[in-house]
Amino acid sequence: MISHLTLSQRLSLLFSATLVLCMFVACGVQLYSSKQYGDAMVQRLSAGLAQQIVNSEPLLDNQGKANTENLKSLFDRLMTLNPSVELYVVSPQGHIVADAAPVGHMKRQTIDLTPLNNYLSGAAFPVYGDDPRSLDQRKVFSVAPILLNGNLHSYLYIILQGEDLNALANTAWHKALTDAIVGSLLLALLFGSLAWWLVKKWVTRPVEQLTSEVNDLEQDSISAIKSLAARPVNLAPENEVELLRNTFIELSRKIASQWDQLADGDRQRREFIANISHDLRTPLTSLLGYLETLSLKSATLSAEEQNQYLAIALRQGQKVRHLSQQLFELARLEHGGIKPQRERFAMAELISDVAQKFELTTQTRQLRMHIDVPGPLPLVYADVSMIERVVTNLLDNAVRHTPAGGEILLKVWQENGLLQVEVADSGSGIERALRDDLFQRPSALNPQASRENRGGLGLLIVKRMLELHGGGIRLMDSVSGARFRFFVPL
Repeated sequence: MISHLTLSQRLSLLFSATLVLCMFVACGVQLYSSKQYGDAMVQRLSAGLAQQIVNSEPLLDNQGKANTENLKSLFDRLMTLNPSVELYVVSPQGHIVADAAPVGHMKRQTIDLTPLNNYLSGAAFPVYGDDPRSLDQRKVFSVAPILLNGNLHSYLYIILQGEDLNALANTAWHKALTDAIVGSLLLALLFGSLAWWLVKKWVTRPVEQLTSEVNDLEQDSISAIKSLAARPVNLAPENEVELLRNTFIELSRKIASQWDQLADGDRQRREFIANISHDLRTPLTSLLGYLETLSLKSATLSAEEQNQYLAIALRQGQKVRHLSQQLFELARLEHGGIKPQRERFAMAELISDVAQKFELTTQTRQLRMHIDVPGPLPLVYADVSMIERVVTNLLDNAVRHTPAGGEILLKVWQENGLLQVEVADSGSGIERALRDDLFQRPSALNPQASRENRGGLGLLIVKRMLELHGGGIRLMDSVSGARFRFFVPL
């Protein structure tokens, strides 16, 4: 049943139940405190009643004996004057020796003397003693010792709240309890309704609005998410509902950002596939064209022409093979197929070894290569083959784009816990339009895509390899030529 209630109804029901419980507890405490206070006041006001009767009324005859008939008559007279009291004479052993109770009303003939002694010793009120007309009730009383020749003979024991007073008190108590219960229920209903209205206004209405906004995400996913993400965040939330709303907005912003990144990545993949298809189609078309020419006109072509066509076909085939190898390597790098096998090595020695591989090429093209290593450097903890590939790609680009008589500079130094390597050339440099997308996948939709750019997929492979090491690469500003700088952690 409760599971079908709304949040505001559940909170109102919980508040009302708690309010009723608190009211019942408060009523119980109030009734108990009132009874204790009333009993204490009655006992305090009647504290000297028993002693006054002992002093003014003859309770013993001349022989010092208690005349039961005379005492009963006396007790009847006193109880007629004050119907709320009941009088008894109790022996020092606790036996009741005289009373004025109607026949059949006495339930015990012996009482506990401990409360009487506490009373006479000045104990704090209220002090409760046994009621001779009940087996389990204890009531406030007044007591005074009856002395004979200076010795304790018996006690005058007066119950201050007799049967008649109890009957009236019970009737009044039940009426008061009934009124308290009815009043508590009415107050609980009133305050419960007020609580329901306040909860509806301050709690559930904002929650319902937030729930409606979240439910809209299921109907029109990404547009609804972006709409929610565009809403302002409350910089000083006043309650948990506003904090929850801020959390949903931040979550929507993250989802929208990730969606845009995925969409951009998907667009880049489509463009990349279109570009690669174009790059593969050009050499393949040329390769097939020359092979078809050799096949159809082999009888009419001279040996020199055949060798020329075959050489062109081989060059185009090598281009296709090189591009396919780069694609395969890039795919493995991006999907975790290649993991760095780290070891300690000297970067300066690696630079020298790679430079030696280009020695013949630089001599043929009349290029001057300078290696600048200022002082001893710490060992690098990285994959030797990957770093060698990075240096080789950069140096190969520099050699291919530097005109005859130009210069190439390789510089290595340590800076802020990183090992910096710079490869610079004195060539024509890189056009401004190509710099922004230099380390991105080439796009066939880019107007510069059909032109021969600096390094093709090589720079993208270099960037992925360095990122696997926690490093990076960037193109530095240069007066002439291109200047690449990469770094790896030590």
